[in-house]
Amino acid sequence: QVQLVESGGGSVQAGGSLRLSCTASGRTFSSYVMGWFRQAPGKEREAVVRISASGGSTFYADSVKGRFTISRDNAKNTVSLQMDSLKPEDTAIYYCAAARTPAQFLTPWVDYWGQGTQVTVSS
Repeated sequence: QVQLVESGGGSVQAGGSLRLSCTASGRTFSSYVMGWFRQAPGKEREAVVRISASGGSTFYADSVKGRFTISRDNAKNTVSLQMDSLKPEDTAIYYCAAARTPAQFLTPWVDYWGQGTQVTVSS
């Protein structure tokens, strides 16, 4: 069992930055692909970014490529998302997620979800 707890959401003006963190319980964190989904009001939840279990491989959605950076520290059971040059369309609830395989991030069927943290970007 893995529990995920996010922190770091908030409100910022367009062009600003925020950093999200996700801390996992359990001793198997380093075996999971980690990533972030987001869900804007009235829209489906979408995968934004993921990082491999070792941290050696990352994938970014086109909408955030070049602006967001994901990283992980397996010794501390944490994954972070640095969000720069934020846009109003980045406004959403951001969910940390853990999955056994990268392919699960193409679906909503990840193994574990965090509770979500609100990110609001004003113009």
